[in-house]
This record gives sequence, structure tokens and C-alpha cells, in this order.
Amino acid sequence: MSNPANLTLFMDKNINLLLQDETLDNELKKTALKVKNKERISNEDALYLFENGNLGFLGILANYIREQKHSDKTYFNRNFHMEPTNVCLYTCTFCSYSRLIKKRTEGWEYSLEDMMEIVKSYDNKPVSEVHIVGGVLPQYDFDFYINLFKSIKAHRPELHIKGLTPVEYHYIFKKAKISYEEGMKAMVKAGLDSMPGGGAEIFDAEVRNKIAKGKCNAEQWLKIHEILHNLGKRSNATMLYGHIENYENRVDHMSRLRDLQDKTGGFQTFIPLKFRNKNNELSHLTEVSSIEDLKNYAISRIYLDNFEHLKAYWPMIGRITAQLSLAFGVNDIDGTIDDTTKIYSMAGSEEKSPSLSTKQLVELIKGVNRHPIERDTIYNVIQDFSDYDFSKDLLNGFLELPVVNNS
Repeated sequence: MSNPANLTLFMDKNINLLLQDETLDNELKKTALKVKNKERISNEDALYLFENGNLGFLGILANYIREQKHSDKTYFNRNFHMEPTNVCLYTCTFCSYSRLIKKRTEGWEYSLEDMMEIVKSYDNKPVSEVHIVGGVLPQYDFDFYINLFKSIKAHRPELHIKGLTPVEYHYIFKKAKISYEEGMKAMVKAGLDSMPGGGAEIFDAEVRNKIAKGKCNAEQWLKIHEILHNLGKRSNATMLYGHIENYENRVDHMSRLRDLQDKTGGFQTFIPLKFRNKNNELSHLTEVSSIEDLKNYAISRIYLDNFEHLKAYWPMIGRITAQLSLAFGVNDIDGTIDDTTKIYSMAGSEEKSPSLSTKQLVELIKGVNRHPIERDTIYNVIQDFSDYDFSKDLLNGFLELPVVNNS
């Protein structure tokens, strides 16, 4: 792997060459100088990058920031998803996953007992996290999730519960007639450790109303995260891009996240999610290109200076684009073998039946000269796989655990 001192010299050389480029326009040069000097770029700068920055330029700046923060380390973790149901009250036009109540026979609705059987199926396996998110239905209420979280902790206390999005909590607390503050305190007391980033979609009210009508609004989404942060817990954030939004909507979305992060410091990872057009009401839209994916990752890394981590979800964008993203600001990558989530595969993601063993994922990361690190949910290092010898696992009769996705 790279020597940190040599890596710093290489990064400085690249950005200095950019600044010496006489063909680079003044606005882009100003932004490059801000990045070199560790100054925050403005919303106007970010919009200009979206509209005028070429991919090579953006990649140099994003990789400069990525390697200053993380050198060549690339993280992954081993977890599993539980999705209580894909039947949902809401009718988001981009969603390929949910089924309306009138078509609930096409979906699934797990009981508490069903879900605990899933948890128990991972006994004696070195997973560190369970990720819980699904559709919104009346029976999956406050008491259901309080009991579920308590049951998981009673069975396996060390298992990190990353559970539910503000979309679900907003509905649950409203139905229970309690405040967000009361509800989140109760969830944390029951065992909730962190919150995933889903349900953010796009914060702009006009766009949100068209693609996710009826769900919690941007202010409510942000408020629930703020409350959780103030309780000492961490969360992730996402942005769904590549549908009917424009570049201004993306910058506005990230601006609201950056503002809240300035206030609480509770976000740890930003995860751009690519809109896929299969089996949903927006199937008439053309999906954005891989070049646009990489541009979006790069600008996210440049703009979100107070977010420590940027994640690419490889089953959504494909293995090759995921590898490329590691040169465009991304420092966290996921994999899956047993398809414990259907959210993305049902939308037409690149990987129809996602399958990567830990060995394959490590090789994917090392294939682009990055340093594979297994982490827990809050980025404590569990295992450095840089020089790991997988052959000894076969000699010892060890069946390696699949890596399962996380967002």
C-alpha cells in the first residue's frame, strides 16, 4: 500500500498542476485553491462545479480530499438487513420495492417472531450490525419496534441496531400521539444504536411532493436526525439523484445536511443513491450515466467538508463504477451475497443477484490499489485485510462469512 508521505507529495503535485493550468477558468481555479487551502466551498461554487467541472478536474479535487482524510483506506462492514414488510401506505413514484395495501398478497409482512428467527439465524456468525428498514403499515407501530429492539438486545446485546428512517418514525410517533423527542428517547432506551440515511430523497418541497407525496417533509426528516444526534447517537444521510431533480436541488439538499452537521456533528456517512427506473412510475425517465454518478460522488466529497465518510453502494451502480468511485472521493464500499435487501434489486440495479464473498470484496478494493478495512458501524477497525491470507481459512475449514450491504 502507499506510503503516506509519498501519497501526500503526489496529491500536492496533482493539485498544484491544476492551479498552474492556464486553460482552467477562474471560477474553477478559485475552487481548486479553496480545496487546497481547506476552505469551505459555497453553494454557488458547488453549482458551478456541477455545470462546468469536467470529470478529471473533479476527480483530482475529490481524491485530494479523500486521501487527506483517509489515505488509501476503504471501509466495509459485515451486517444483515431485516425488512419487516414491503407493503406500504405511501405511493412514492420512484419506488419499485413497495406494494400497496390492496396488493399486499404480492408482498410480505413479518411478525416479531419471524424477525427474531432471522436474527437467530446469524448466531455464531461475526456480524456486527442489523439494519432494519421497510414499508409503513399500522401494525408496525411504536410497541412493535420497542419490543423488537428489546428482544434483539436481550438475545444478542453486542449487535448494533441501525433501525428505521424518519419516514417510519414520523408515522409511528404521530400514530402513538407522542412527540419526536419522546419517541426517539424511547427507541434509544429500547436498544436503538443508530439510524440509516433513507427517506431523505430530495429535500426541495416541489420535487419531494411529486416523487414522495405524503411522507415526512425535509424539516421533519432533519429534525428527527437532530434529536437522535442530541441523544448522543449517530446516523447516515442519503440523497436520491438522477430523476426529476436538477443540480440546484442537489446543492440545496447537501446544504441542509451540511448545516445540520455544523450544528450537531452527528452524521457520519453520506450515501448518494442513484435512481433506477425499473418497475416504478418514473420508468419513462432515462437513467443518468456512470460519468454523472462519478461527478456526483466527487462534488459530494468536495462540498460536504464536515462529513467524514462518503459511501458507494456497489450493487446499485455495479462493480466497475464502484471501483472507479474510489478515485472520486468515496472511501466506503459495500457488498452482499445473500441478497438480504430487495430495495435496489427490485428497482433494476446493476447487480440482479448481488453476490460477493469477503475475499471477493477485498480483491475488488485491492484491484484499484486501495487498502481494505473491515469496520463496525461507527468506523472502529475490526480487521485489516491488506495482507490477509484467505488460504488459511480454507485449511482450517472456515467458511468465510458473506459481506452484506449497509446504508
